[in-house]
Amino acid sequence: MRGVFMCRPRASRWFRRRCWRGACRKAMSPEPATPTRTDVVLCWHMHQPEYRESASGRYQQPWTYLHGIKDYTDMAAAIEAIPEARAVVNFSPTLLEQIDDYARRLRAYLDRGEELPDPVLAWLAAEQLPADPETRARIAAQGLRANELRLIARFAPYARLAALARQAKDDAGILPYLSEQFFFDLLVWHHLAWCGESLRTGDDRVRLLMAQGTGFDRDQRRLLLAVIADALAGIIPRYRALAEQGRVELSVTPYSHPILPLLLDLESAREAAPDLSLPHCHYPGGEARARDQLMRARAVFTRFFGAAPAGCWPSEGALSEAAVKLIGAAGFRWTASGQAVLRNSRGPADREAPCIHHVYRLKELTPACFFRDDGLSDKIGFTYATWHAEDAVADLVHHL
Repeated sequence: MRGVFMCRPRASRWFRRRCWRGACRKAMSPEPATPTRTDVVLCWHMHQPEYRESASGRYQQPWTYLHGIKDYTDMAAAIEAIPEARAVVNFSPTLLEQIDDYARRLRAYLDRGEELPDPVLAWLAAEQLPADPETRARIAAQGLRANELRLIARFAPYARLAALARQAKDDAGILPYLSEQFFFDLLVWHHLAWCGESLRTGDDRVRLLMAQGTGFDRDQRRLLLAVIADALAGIIPRYRALAEQGRVELSVTPYSHPILPLLLDLESAREAAPDLSLPHCHYPGGEARARDQLMRARAVFTRFFGAAPAGCWPSEGALSEAAVKLIGAAGFRWTASGQAVLRNSRGPADREAPCIHHVYRLKELTPACFFRDDGLSDKIGFTYATWHAEDAVADLVHHL
């Protein structure tokens, strides 16, 4: 998830991250606007690729639910806590479907004992863990898949468990000396640390488990699974409620996060990089597939949020003239990309310093086009997290 920032005249609208460099080289002109004040749009892009095996439905990576109980839950809580707060939140359809799938299947496990679809959750729920060294090594490795500074070192019990897990990772001969309880405790703390601030401070069950520290039994691990199930089940309804209250605008990405310009025409890559080496092949049916990606995205979004999206954040901010046309034809009123796309899309006479803080349109095409402030977006997404809050706020205000 990345924070994106944009200044705009009051008459303008919205956008997010990265770019398809050099696309849309035809005339890109700003709409006239009467600036009365500087408005700020924060646009957050939430995406996870499809981690499920198509045949079995089992998950190969746990990132959807881990980010669900952390970032996606915390973002909703942050907006809910400040009535005046406004934001744009973009979801990829594959993320929405996986959040919903996890929530339903966790509830099926808790209510009816059905099999869990994720091996990490299955370890957390197990009555007994497999004793083979390979599985124990995988559990130890999973327990270390967290930010050292922000998620491991800040919790003393987790830090102690992680130190032993690192030793076992470096020397497999240590594994037989680590008890089953060690691995269960490591799994519990791995999930407690991944819980967002809103869960750690606002959920009595999480506070109770954290206060205990060690020696978690199966009932307590089941309690943690219930926390995860409840958090995931609440994500989509919470954002839907915020949208219905007018506190967020929700937008969507093409269904499986394809690069639309390449899907439409592989040769379009040379618009951005004329000397790029490409395979000598023809990709048939690209336009039909691209159109299907957009229509499936609208259908999934409408199913979960009860209304059609107005905006489409193209995957990786990738745009071309053909992609903008297709986005408009699919019924979207706005789309967005990065500052570099605007710079490379303007004519030679005004390419040096195009003002990004406007609504743009490509010729007479329907979708309004918005371009993020790349430098400030990267500061919000990456740099400010390492600064003191007061310094970050001061730098943000100075930039404005």
